[in-house]
Amino acid sequence: MEPTEVQLDPETELLPGVMTQDIELPDAQLRAVVEAVIYVTDEPLSADQIATALQQPAARIGQVLAELTAEYNKPEHGLTIREVAGGYKMSTKPEHHEAIRAFVKNLKPPLKLSLAALETLALIAYKQPITAPEVMEVRGVQGAGVIKTLIDRKLIATAGRKTVLGKPILYKTTKEFLVQFGLKDLSELPTLKEFEELGRLSMGEDSETSEQPVAEVAVEQAEQAEQPEPSVTE
Repeated sequence: MEPTEVQLDPETELLPGVMTQDIELPDAQLRAVVEAVIYVTDEPLSADQIATALQQPAARIGQVLAELTAEYNKPEHGLTIREVAGGYKMSTKPEHHEAIRAFVKNLKPPLKLSLAALETLALIAYKQPITAPEVMEVRGVQGAGVIKTLIDRKLIATAGRKTVLGKPILYKTTKEFLVQFGLKDLSELPTLKEFEELGRLSMGEDSETSEQPVAEVAVEQAEQAEQPEPSVTE
C-alpha cells in the first residue's frame, strides 16, 4: 500500500471531519489513530502538528508517541517510528535494509542517483554552504546540470550568495535530504567513509558503477577547507 498525503482542512487546520471542540478518545483508539496518521503521511509529523490536527493535549500525544516508538523498537517489528527532521516518520529498520533492497530490486528498477550527483551531494552535505564553482573545482568538471538535478529532487536548495567577487550562489542540503537519509539533523551525518554506502542504500546506486568513492572526494574537500582561502580582490 502506497503512502498517501493527508491534507488538512484549510479553515480549521484539522484532519477532514475533525471538529474544533476537544475530542474524548480512549487511549487505545488514540494510539491507533496516531499510528495510522504517521503511516499514511509522506512528511514527518511533529507532536504539535498531530496534537492540533486531532484536537488532543500535546502532553498526551507525546506520551502516545513515546509508547509507539518503544513498541516499534521491539525486534519483532520490521518497522520503526523515529524522529526525523523535527517530526515523526515510520520507516523500515536499518538491519533489514539489505533484505528489503534485494526484494524491491526484484520488483522494479531502483531509483538511481548518478555517481556525479552523489559526489556533488556529498560535497554540499559536508561543506555547506558551498558554491557551484567550489564544487566544480574539487570535482574537476562542470556540474550545473548535476546541481539542477539535486534541486529538482529537493535534496539541496539555495542559501544566499557568498560575499566575494561575482557573488556566486551558495547551496545547502534540505529537509528532504534529512528525510531521504533518515537523519534527525546534520549532526547525525555519517562519517565520510559511510556516506557513499548510505547514499546507495537510499537512492539505489550500484557499487560497481563507482570509479572514485564519494568519501574520497569529500575527504579531499574537507582537507582543502582546512587551508586558508586566498583573498579575493576586485
